Amino acid sequence: MAKQKNVYVCTACGFETPKWNGKCPDCGAWNTLEEAAPSAASAVVDTSKVRDVSASIVGLSSIKTDANHTRRRTGLKELDRVLGGGIVSGSLILLGGEPGVGKSTMLLQICRALSENCSVLYVSGEESLRQIKLRAQRLKVDGENLYLLSETDCAAICAAIAKEKPDIVIIDSIQTMNLSEISSASGSVTQVRECSNMLMKTAKSLEISTIIVSHVNKDGAIAGPKVIEHIVDCVLYFEGQKNMPYRILRGEKNRFGSTNEIGVFEMCDSGLREVEDPSEALLSGRPSDASGCCVACMIEGSRPILAEVQALVTKSAFNVPRRTATGFDYNRMAIIIAVLEKRLGCCFGGLDVYMNVVGGFNANEPAADLPIALALYSSMTDKIVSPDIIAFGEIGLAGELRGVQRAQQRILEAQRLGFKKCILPLVSLRSIDKTHIRIPLVGVKGVKGAFKAIFG
Repeated sequence: MAKQKNVYVCTACGFETPKWNGKCPDCGAWNTLEEAAPSAASAVVDTSKVRDVSASIVGLSSIKTDANHTRRRTGLKELDRVLGGGIVSGSLILLGGEPGVGKSTMLLQICRALSENCSVLYVSGEESLRQIKLRAQRLKVDGENLYLLSETDCAAICAAIAKEKPDIVIIDSIQTMNLSEISSASGSVTQVRECSNMLMKTAKSLEISTIIVSHVNKDGAIAGPKVIEHIVDCVLYFEGQKNMPYRILRGEKNRFGSTNEIGVFEMCDSGLREVEDPSEALLSGRPSDASGCCVACMIEGSRPILAEVQALVTKSAFNVPRRTATGFDYNRMAIIIAVLEKRLGCCFGGLDVYMNVVGGFNANEPAADLPIALALYSSMTDKIVSPDIIAFGEIGLAGELRGVQRAQQRILEAQRLGFKKCILPLVSLRSIDKTHIRIPLVGVKGVKGAFKAIFG
């Protein structure tokens, strides 16, 4: 029999092709095809030999659930917020993030609260038991119901889970797990996919909550095929720059809660600390007499967050001006610059533009358009935006200001933090209940009106 040739599998979408290509024919990603063993060919199934599962069919009304044991609190309110109230029994959670961002630290911290009421099995393929113990002592984590296992054989791990039946299992990380039946190396597409499938079947059959840690690749996506995200019930991304103290936990997928919530943490010597008031933390230390600064208010999930946006517009030393945006979409910044040039007569042709959102926060909401435009104009003209002013609104290509959602909630948050004036779209002003609002509200139709209200 002729030896079966290997195939090439896309790490982004799982597409298989018999020969290597620089670009995936299915999803269009570049340099994502890796050599792997071919999957088993589909065969015609003889229905007479198939196991009869008709007796396992049950009605929805006959299934009983215990409301008191549906979710387990993790001890971190910010994590519970993102999960929708806690860890659901029997759920499979995927936690992704860059190496060193604090994933293992957070999971070891929640073991302290989880081990008080249930048994927790922490499986590590990257650290020895002694290393985990030293890190637990530093984080002051100690629990009688916390058990450790240093192993990389996924089949042996699933067998141990089935024998011991812990309430919660933590796998750190999926890239180190392997199956001896598969010839490819640990972390490959095939290994990650098959190990995830085995862990999923074990978790669902035994109703054991399982948290799987996965690193991200250089593009910021979870390493391994996209099929992992479809297998799990919840996908969490732990973001943050290593040189910045703040970390943001985002929910990209959640079958048991909202996908818009975020949790904010601060990395300290003793581990991760919850930031219950992100707005106050992000605005601490901001200058009061510098041009190019403005405060924006974004909505993340169910909470409003105030962050400072900064712009630096300076004369370029190159033939082609340099444009850089950190924490804000570069293409969106280019559109705002074009609107300012066309509608207000500003000239950015020979000027370098640098944009930054302080604290490592990402201002991905359209409501950040107006504060970005104010910061750009303030830096170019060297006119200071008063630190007591907050602004939000979406800018259209005609220079108009479009309404944004939850304007009432944004204004109340700015009022709580002591701001004296709010610039917002006129459309949003008409739908606001001013009963509990004490700060002056200035509704404007376009960018010109906003600039006139601030700079005169």
